[in-house]
Amino acid sequence: MDIGSKSGYPSSSLSNFAPHPFVIDGVECNSMEGFLQSLKFSSVEMQKHVCTLVGVTAKYKGKHKKWWVEQTLYWQGKEYKRESEEYAQLISRAYDELAKNNSFRKAILAQPNATLTHSMGKNDMSHTVLTEREFISNLYRVRSNLLNELK
Repeated sequence: MDIGSKSGYPSSSLSNFAPHPFVIDGVECNSMEGFLQSLKFSSVEMQKHVCTLVGVTAKYKGKHKKWWVEQTLYWQGKEYKRESEEYAQLISRAYDELAKNNSFRKAILAQPNATLTHSMGKNDMSHTVLTEREFISNLYRVRSNLLNELK
């Protein structure tokens, strides 16, 4: 299943653009895309605002931030080097929080054996806040955890 916002269900519902609210570290996010784009802003207040955004609105809010020059992203006043283990753990925590959203859970469990892909994703960590591999591996991890909960 190739995940994308313009694909049919459940693929479109697994896209980071999908409006699945979740809370991480007390911050309300309306989509994973809003959370991911917020990481490009050092201002905690701006992060909170970007977290409220969904889809292309969220994407374009962070599109022109040149975070890649320093390879530094931010969350709640803390700096993260893009290729650090701490950053990977932050992303995993965000997906764990997203997995508490009922509509996301329903979508990811709709095809429990489907192979997940994201053909439009980038693979160079130095040019994207979330590579295709990171995205898909988090979805597989979350799906596996949810399926284990159901046993």
